[in-house]
Amino acid sequence: MRMSFGLTFRTAKGRCVANLSRQCSRGSMGLFVPPSPPLDLEKVKELQHFITLSKRLLVMTGAGISTESGIPDYRSEKVGLYARTDRRPIQHADFVRSAPIRQRYWARNFVGWPQFSSHQPNPAHLALSNWERLGKLYWLVTQNVDALHTKAGSQRLTELHGCMHRVLCLDCGEQTPRGVLQERFEVLNPSWSAEAHGLAPDGDVFLTEEEVQSFRVPSCARCGGRLKPDVVFFGDAVSPDKVEFVHRRVREADSLLVVGSSLQVYSGYRFILTAREKKLPIAILNIGPTRSDDLACLKLDSRCGELLPLIDPH
Repeated sequence: MRMSFGLTFRTAKGRCVANLSRQCSRGSMGLFVPPSPPLDLEKVKELQHFITLSKRLLVMTGAGISTESGIPDYRSEKVGLYARTDRRPIQHADFVRSAPIRQRYWARNFVGWPQFSSHQPNPAHLALSNWERLGKLYWLVTQNVDALHTKAGSQRLTELHGCMHRVLCLDCGEQTPRGVLQERFEVLNPSWSAEAHGLAPDGDVFLTEEEVQSFRVPSCARCGGRLKPDVVFFGDAVSPDKVEFVHRRVREADSLLVVGSSLQVYSGYRFILTAREKKLPIAILNIGPTRSDDLACLKLDSRCGELLPLIDPH
C-alpha cells in the first residue's frame, strides 16, 4: 500500500517551495493514530490514583505520543510505517559506508524537513510539561527525535535517541542546527524538484531513484566530513554514558509511566527491567499491546492527548 500525500517540492534560486495538499497539511493530525476504545473512566481514576501517589515520577514516551501531532510511527496496527509499506528505516552501517545511501537519505529528508520541523506539541506533550512545572514529573525520557517535548517546554528531559533538529559530523564531531543545513541544501540544489509519496516517521519522505540522483549533499563546513542527523539510527547504539544516566534517573524514581510506546526496542525496554528490579510500580498508556504489559500494574489503551490532560498532577 502506497500512500500519496500530494507533496511537491522544488527549489528556485536558493528558495525552497513546498506545495502541500489539503489532506497532508490539515488531515494528517489523526491519520497516524490507531483506533482505540472509548475512555474507560474507571481506568482513568486508577491512573489518577497512580499519579497522585507518585512523588518522583519518571515518564518514558515513544512515538505514540506524537502521532496525534501528525507524525507517523513504525509499529501501530494499520497506520504505522510497517503496516502501510514494505519500506524499512535506514541502517546505521549502510549510512556510514555508502555515499549513495547518504545522498538518498538527505534528499528525502530535505523534502520532508519543512513539514517535519513545523509539527507542534499536542495536549499530551503540554500536559507532561505542566506536570514538570508543578513538581510532579521528576524526569522525562523520550525515544522520539522530533523535539516536541522541548517545544512544549520540558527541561528535565533526556532524548534517548537524539534529535533530528541537530546535525553531527561523523569525522570531527561538529554539531550544527538542522535549519542551517537546510539552507546549504538549497544553495547547492537551486533548481532541483521532487514529488513525494508518503511520509516516514523520522522526517523524510519517499522519492524515486531518478529524483535522488541529481541531489547534491554538502560536507561538513569545518572539516569536509560526512554529515548525519544527531540521532541513533537502527543498528546503532545509545551511548553508554546516556544509558547509565537514565538508569540513575530510574533508580531515583518512585514510579514509572510509559506513554505511547510498545517498548519493542531494547534501548527503551531495558529501563523497564531496571524499574522492575527496583520494584517500582509501572503504568502504561499505549494503544495496543506492549512488551511490558505483564510487568505493569495498570494498562490503558487510549489516546495520549485525550487522557493525560484529564489527570490532576497535584
